Amino acid sequence: MQEGTFSRTAERVAIRRAAHQLLDQPRVLDDPLALRIIGSEAEEALRSNPKEDHSFSRAFRAFMAARSRYTEDELAGAFAQGVRQYVALGAGLDTFAYRNPHSGLRVFEVDHPATQAWKRNQLQAADIAIPASLTFVPVDFERQTLEGGLAQCGFNPSGAAFFSWLGVTPYLTREACTSTLAFIAKMPAGSGVVFDFAVDRGLLNPGQRIARDALSKRVARYGEPFQLFFDPGKLQDELKSLGFQRTEFLQGKELNARYFKDRKDGLLVRGSVGHLMGAWV
Repeated sequence: MQEGTFSRTAERVAIRRAAHQLLDQPRVLDDPLALRIIGSEAEEALRSNPKEDHSFSRAFRAFMAARSRYTEDELAGAFAQGVRQYVALGAGLDTFAYRNPHSGLRVFEVDHPATQAWKRNQLQAADIAIPASLTFVPVDFERQTLEGGLAQCGFNPSGAAFFSWLGVTPYLTREACTSTLAFIAKMPAGSGVVFDFAVDRGLLNPGQRIARDALSKRVARYGEPFQLFFDPGKLQDELKSLGFQRTEFLQGKELNARYFKDRKDGLLVRGSVGHLMGAWV
């Protein structure tokens, strides 16, 4: 992202989540704050002219909803097993912390300082209260370590924690990504992470490459170019070599079977839009 400015891709993702609340029934992700947090101007524009009927927009919106739903499902499972710390890496305008149903769960929102300052302004403008269970952790992943940032904000490294890392890894260097995953892998048993990632271009078919290239050009114009890609099979091997005991890879087929089965509106995750990985210590 451009120095001193908030993440434009985080804004676009938030608008897609808000569009899901407005346009899709049944909702995969039920988020009553999604429309409010994008701001009154963006909300009004979305309500008056959604511009979300294009097939790629629908597929992308479906993935935005599904990845958050999967994350919140896995977090609920971790909480049931006794995990009481949740770290949202690159939180953007995610609203989980403000509708958190889990009593006793501490939430740490980690993000670039400029994006975090923008979010706090959005929260204030929308009159969304900041709960006592939430701690903001400003971290620039390319200049600071996650461990250092969390250590200054009351995070307990001796306790298990669940991490989400959505919409971040494609923009990182491999070193920044690996160091963060290595830190999570050293957390106590019961800890886990869910993150999405971009697949190596050579593994895509011609149609998927065209769609990827178009998206790459768009995010590059925001000053946030893609730079990190993975082979899913090799990524799972790398995660296990770091110390994760179990992994789960989900792409369109698996997400559609889990969250979009028997829908009448045809909303689906399609093509190369999204790939999710879960990994547990």
